[in-house]
Amino acid sequence: MASTLTYLKNVTSLALDADLCTGCGMCTVVCPRAVLSLENGKAQIVDRDACMECGACAQNCPTQALTVEAGVGCAAALINTALGRSEDDCCCVVDANGKNSPSCGPGCC
Repeated sequence: MASTLTYLKNVTSLALDADLCTGCGMCTVVCPRAVLSLENGKAQIVDRDACMECGACAQNCPTQALTVEAGVGCAAALINTALGRSEDDCCCVVDANGKNSPSCGPGCC
């Protein structure tokens, strides 16, 4: 297997509740970084440091066995850079006109 880039070690918010996992494997299908695998009929986190906190696994888990604070990690930085935002810009939802949504936190907009 090719080496996966690691940005920061031991900082991801990804968590797995193995008791809730039914072993459907959806998380392994949607994860763009191969962070998860199925072992003995249950999901396992195999490369936590490769997680970029995109939230795809949690969004697609039918039993909510996976949780992650999407938008707080590397994925948010990549998205903000692609959208031409400065590092001072928040990671809030942006409307079609490029304006921050009213749901942003204090000092964000």
